Amino acid sequence: MSPRGVAIPDVRDRLFDAAERVLADAGPSALTSRAITTEASCAKGLLHAHFSGLDEFIAALVLDRFARIARQAGQLPGQAGTATVAENLRKVALALLTSVNPTVAGLAMTRPTVSLAVRQALEAGAPGFAAIQDAIAEYLDAERQLGRLANDTDSHAVALALVGSVHHLLMTGWAGTPDPREQVEGLVAQLVGGAGG
Repeated sequence: MSPRGVAIPDVRDRLFDAAERVLADAGPSALTSRAITTEASCAKGLLHAHFSGLDEFIAALVLDRFARIARQAGQLPGQAGTATVAENLRKVALALLTSVNPTVAGLAMTRPTVSLAVRQALEAGAPGFAAIQDAIAEYLDAERQLGRLANDTDSHAVALALVGSVHHLLMTGWAGTPDPREQVEGLVAQLVGGAGG
């Protein structure tokens, strides 16, 4: 337990990681401010020192995870010409698939205040699925210019299909369903085939 009055480095990340562990171990009904701070081994009031309540915390967690994968996707255009197109797309798609725990996503969707806060933040420009889609389209355009994709490849349609499908898998995944990674592998193969091999 951190001593009172001692600054905790990366407190948001620590609380976010703790919340994901609570959800994974005990499910949504166990997610309370106290459970999160206990899991994070920090003072009970720390969460409320940084967030107005649990709903704001959950919204910030979702937005943080979206921003993390958007940063990773933003590096994709610079990777044009490396590995294969399919490998590069597979990597970002699998990262997106695991960016937000399905339990967190489901919890965000079932709490109207959280859902509204996330939607408003995305509409205001917070990085999310649109930023990821744009980065993928930019990457595909770069690969097309390098001759590693057919000239008639519609980069925006491929990016939409990939991000939309992964979003669907992310929001509908739960324990006992088939491993969505295999579906992502198949989707990428269908979208770009052996391009850039």
